[in-house]
Amino acid sequence: MAKFLRGGKVVIVLQGRYAGKKAVIIKSFDEGTSERPYPHAVVAGIETYPLKVTKAMNKKKVAARSHVKPFIKIVNYSHLMPTRYSLELDDIKGAISSETFKEPSQRLAAKKAVRASFQKRYTTGKNKWFFTKLRF
Repeated sequence: MAKFLRGGKVVIVLQGRYAGKKAVIIKSFDEGTSERPYPHAVVAGIETYPLKVTKAMNKKKVAARSHVKPFIKIVNYSHLMPTRYSLELDDIKGAISSETFKEPSQRLAAKKAVRASFQKRYTTGKNKWFFTKLRF
């Protein structure tokens, strides 16, 4: 079977705290590891999506409503649903690794890097679908 859950693929988290949220796969482990003997992936997603912005709003309100709050997590493949979309994540890849989750300060630093990357993508207007809330 072809391996389609690769880095850069946009997925939807199906179970847990972030169920229904969009995320992008940073690194995938098809065979699992010694700590996690099941196929899983390191994902970075959006916990809080930016709100709708109109022309009538002032700059301060637009800035407040354009806030993106990310999450990073290790998720089992069975809890991910792949989409047809993909994202280039050159700037995120270096910030997150498997060791990031062992130390809280590293996790916080990685989250800040992801936030900066997502914020930049959102403000430039790239990957518009990724930054819209799922309607269900």
